[in-house]
Amino acid sequence: MRSLTYYVAVTLDGFIAAPDGGFGFFPIEPDVTEALLPEYPEAVPVQGRKALGLEDVPNRRFDTVLMGWGTYLPALGEGITSPYPHLEQYVFSRTRTGTDPSVRVTAEDPVTVVRELKRRESDLGIWLCGGGKLAAALRPEIDELVIKRNPIVLGSGIPLFDGPFEPFRFTPVATRAFDSGVSVTRYTRAGADG
Repeated sequence: MRSLTYYVAVTLDGFIAAPDGGFGFFPIEPDVTEALLPEYPEAVPVQGRKALGLEDVPNRRFDTVLMGWGTYLPALGEGITSPYPHLEQYVFSRTRTGTDPSVRVTAEDPVTVVRELKRRESDLGIWLCGGGKLAAALRPEIDELVIKRNPIVLGSGIPLFDGPFEPFRFTPVATRAFDSGVSVTRYTRAGADG
């Protein structure tokens, strides 16, 4: 069965975006990029793929990406309707509709969608790239967390998980610390194979 990975940048105080949804304050650290790009080339959106020479690089970890509307919105603001054309794209919104046929904007229950996606045959997994509310809704389905913790404090913003109190335990598997101050920790859901 395929797995769902929440691979995301976060601040020291647990935010994935500013209160307005912006995330431009996260630095692009060369040491982190150099280490993670070979492992997660599909996590680079379309506007960065050409600049980084990734147009023909195959997906290594994921073939599907999930995001909330707020995560999708910055791409739309730049006129990009399909930020990850190299992946099957799902955007969850109860009030919006899509205009790009390569992006499925849906009001369906995210848990139902993820369970269906997990049953599909594929050697590659599913990437949850953002949306604190979406992450909270999908918490019971998340098999792996890959957290890029940045040495920044915001004070407020969109939290890593924005939902009701409902504890889920994850087990740390590996941590890498970088000279830039960023650390990347991989966790698996407690009781899951990893």
